Amino acid sequence: MNIMVLAAGRGSRLAPLTDTCPKPLLDVGGRSLLQRVLLQAQSAGFSAAVINVSWLGDSIRQAVTDWPLEFPVHFSVEGERRLETGGGIRQALPLLGESVFAVVNADVLTDFPLRRLVERARHWPPGHLAHLVLVPNPAHHEQGDFGLVDGRISNQPEHTFAGISLLHPQLFAQSPPEEVFPLAPLLRTAIAADQVSGELHSGYWNDVGTPQRLAAARSAIATLDAMVSGDQ
Repeated sequence: MNIMVLAAGRGSRLAPLTDTCPKPLLDVGGRSLLQRVLLQAQSAGFSAAVINVSWLGDSIRQAVTDWPLEFPVHFSVEGERRLETGGGIRQALPLLGESVFAVVNADVLTDFPLRRLVERARHWPPGHLAHLVLVPNPAHHEQGDFGLVDGRISNQPEHTFAGISLLHPQLFAQSPPEEVFPLAPLLRTAIAADQVSGELHSGYWNDVGTPQRLAAARSAIATLDAMVSGDQ
């Protein structure tokens, strides 16, 4: 089973830090955000990772090459024309294979155990297109994204999408390659057809998108590392 890590964003709200350092490579407790995601994925049992890159993509590729990872990492290069989340995943499908795969945002710092995605994928229901991890709405996103009723995702905005999911390639069957488009409309269509399950994670979660949330991540990292190590 493969995992895709979304790392093509500009990270403009973290400027000037991200003017010269891509957001996925920002340091949190001695390791970059991206390295933390990849190490968690490796420990969870994923067989390979795919990373999409755009802004300062060469820096990301070089950094990953220098890390002592135990599974292969492939890159989907978008260049200066970012394809957004949906388009970026669609372009990477040839690298991800024909079965269900995981997707994680590179800027997410969390104690959610990624091995749960591996276990869930082993029992993937026929015709199912996605499984989303939700979190309670943070202060910066009080409006929410999706709802959750008896393990099924609804389009009622009650919780926040954590940027962690399982997706089936068939979700992109009607999407042309090399096009710029978001992921959310595809998910909402599949949700309306009752093809999306989900779960609510109540543990630590931080999408490191602002200087304030970066500072919070750095303050919490020692405790978080202990929690993650204990869960593995």
